[in-house]
Amino acid sequence: MVSRVIPVEPFDLVIFGATGDLARRKILPGLYRRHLAGQLPDNARIIGAARSEMDDAGFRDLALKALEEFVAKNKRVQSDIDAFLARLAYVAIDATGEGGWATLKERMQPDVIRAFYFSVAPSLFGDIAERLCLHGIAGPDSRIVVEKPFGRDLATAKALNKILATHFAESQIYRIDHYLGKETVQNLMAVRFANILFEPLWNAQYIDHVQITVAETVGVEGRGSYYDKSGAIRDMVQNHMMQLLCLIAMEPPYHFDPDAVRDEKLKVIRALLPVGPEDIVRGQYAGRKGEGYLKDSENPASRTESYVALKVQVANWRWQGTPFYLRTGKKLRGRASEIAITFKEPPHSIFDDAEGWRENQLVIRLQPDEGMNLKVMIKEPGPGGMRLTQVPLDMSFAEALGDEGTDMPDAYERLIMDVIRGNQTLFMRGDEVEAAWAWTDPIINAWEARTERPQAYDEGSSGPEDALMLMHRDGRRWREIR
Repeated sequence: MVSRVIPVEPFDLVIFGATGDLARRKILPGLYRRHLAGQLPDNARIIGAARSEMDDAGFRDLALKALEEFVAKNKRVQSDIDAFLARLAYVAIDATGEGGWATLKERMQPDVIRAFYFSVAPSLFGDIAERLCLHGIAGPDSRIVVEKPFGRDLATAKALNKILATHFAESQIYRIDHYLGKETVQNLMAVRFANILFEPLWNAQYIDHVQITVAETVGVEGRGSYYDKSGAIRDMVQNHMMQLLCLIAMEPPYHFDPDAVRDEKLKVIRALLPVGPEDIVRGQYAGRKGEGYLKDSENPASRTESYVALKVQVANWRWQGTPFYLRTGKKLRGRASEIAITFKEPPHSIFDDAEGWRENQLVIRLQPDEGMNLKVMIKEPGPGGMRLTQVPLDMSFAEALGDEGTDMPDAYERLIMDVIRGNQTLFMRGDEVEAAWAWTDPIINAWEARTERPQAYDEGSSGPEDALMLMHRDGRRWREIR
């Protein structure tokens, strides 16, 4: 199978916050890999912009160190690195003042696509957007990329949307959620809408429940003070997990078109029922001798959750009565991001081996080892009669696609290229963000109105005991975290 690399038009990409962690870990290495793939035209330029005083050579040295740390050794050929670094330039800029903007304008190429990546704190979005337009650097065809967190509640999300809309049209704003750039997440739409096999069964008549899990083995070390102002529901549920839920629950769009897809996702968010306290479990990892989240967050009185589990209902014809169970947490037993669709049992079984029966289950793995697994029932081999057993029909992208599967673009690579192409399908629209916060805010406000602490759970466990009961009371169980 030969990979089709589609080049993009010439562009200037300005990375605000170019000396920060995200640029070093993801943006610059991702752009280098697209350079290796032949996807960047010869006159594509990458301009770093940050407060630090630095020249082009200093920025190229920073980028080189990032490539050495975050790009596989077999991809680091000196001639390729030199060619990539030659694309890079740097401008020291004051996001809230006037320093550097005239220089940035001078360094921009004429008649190319101009994209601006805001890898900075949301408090700077408005200042940068205003100055890009005030100095004539951005035009009607320019694009801006804004990173999460996009607000911390509905009020702040609306304020950010209003600030950006003052200077840019909605068609120019790309709100990035890297989960939507993952190959498996995009394949959700392909599996559902490019195959007749699943879509007729994709409803409450045939699906018993859906589990969405994002489990991490790491804690909040190094970013505890930031995380303590956020928590699991703001950090993961309101954005990443909401997007996964939408892709599972959405109706078929009339066409694979950015606004058509996002219209259907918005309908799902608006159909979510309010979640009562009985359908939410909050947890906080605890270690020995006073260690754990309270130490990592540097806040011994913290009531911020590092784990949350919810039972969510979508109030429409397709999903009425089929619950969606969401859970995410830190310091858990294993690292896994997956969606598990559990189908109902047949209405009548002709087999006596009831104890061996298991429901059909489609598991979509986002990480690690992206792929899909469909569990089906077959006859157990041997002469012991009609005994049933469950086996997986397993597809690992790495195995199924050969070199393409092992060398799939990182999510950031794909999304940045979509920005250059002007494709907003995998980016959140402003009304979508606001609808997600409108559903999430009452949950957070109810927690803040009470005084109880999240339930403690052991590091390396599967989470708090109450999360197990959230499923057990419905006669169901969580998939094991490994």
